[in-house]
Amino acid sequence: MTEKSIKKVLQRHRLSGNCHMITFQLEFQILEIQNKKSLSSVITDLNIIMEPTEYSELSEFVSRAEERRDLFMFFRSLRFFVEWCEYRKRTFKHFKEKYPEAVHLAEGAASSCMGVRSASQPGFEVVIVWRIQIDDEGKVLPKLDLLTQVPQRVLELDKNRVIETAPLGFRNLLGVLGIEATLESLIKLLCTEEHARSRH
Repeated sequence: MTEKSIKKVLQRHRLSGNCHMITFQLEFQILEIQNKKSLSSVITDLNIIMEPTEYSELSEFVSRAEERRDLFMFFRSLRFFVEWCEYRKRTFKHFKEKYPEAVHLAEGAASSCMGVRSASQPGFEVVIVWRIQIDDEGKVLPKLDLLTQVPQRVLELDKNRVIETAPLGFRNLLGVLGIEATLESLIKLLCTEEHARSRH
């Protein structure tokens, strides 16, 4: 399309690919505008089709990338998201293999939750929920939370509110020790009796 010394070209593209375990297809249009002095191009339409995955965090991110028509953000964030998913999977698998009696993964190795049962207190369990979030700018961040499952009688005996403040203490520990060392400390704390027996 040409109007007075300005040339406009609309290109349609389709691209299929995968990033580790996530398969996607992109359909997008690029409008190139050329005048005597410059050439500029802009994405005018972007449609992202993802194969169904267990990662619910991705759907909101994909909608945002389509809305902004930002291919660079899509590729960059998807790569970091997948790397964090792989790291979470390896970390949970490591602790499951190291502490098979105490650690359980309800959804298998790709789980976003890891349960840890106390060796000395039946019914006492903590659940680490590890989400991977993508913010508005496409920055990928891990978000770990601690949930406690404790018998009512234990809660009644907890006069210092240790169980109630455990999630905040867990977040503080993450900031100091990092993810792996914090998880290791927590598991060892809950498995002290079992750990002591295995050393004798």
